[in-house]
Amino acid sequence: MEYNSQHMTPQELLRQPVSEGQAEKASNSYLMSLVAIMAGIGLPLFNMLATLIFFLSNRKEGYFVRWHSTQALFSQLILVFINSIGFYWFLSIIFSDRSFTNTFFAYLAVILLVNLTEFVATIITAIKTRKNKHLEWWLVGPLTHIFCKP
Repeated sequence: MEYNSQHMTPQELLRQPVSEGQAEKASNSYLMSLVAIMAGIGLPLFNMLATLIFFLSNRKEGYFVRWHSTQALFSQLILVFINSIGFYWFLSIIFSDRSFTNTFFAYLAVILLVNLTEFVATIITAIKTRKNKHLEWWLVGPLTHIFCKP
């Protein structure tokens, strides 16, 4: 059965079967964010750069690959933002007269929880996407629909 993408919503397009190569590329968009971690560089900035490079190199791929590359990139951008706040806060404590507070440790706990959740979600999404199953993340999925057009 042929699909006429002109008369389908983006959500319907994402539910259509794609080739094995397209499913693998879409899955790899999530794995790129884990490359720096697996290489022993646990800095989210490197994870985001790896994801950005993959995103830029696959801009002309099919919608499924572009959509998942965009979702992976947005998830990394959010992590960089959250982690940067904590890093700046930490540096401001170390290099000024500020002190460690319960609020700082609470934010640190949130950072750890968000990073761990993103790590697990990335692995699950990579596996499901490789099996040609579309998975949208709670906050990042709707944002991806705004920026990634069929």
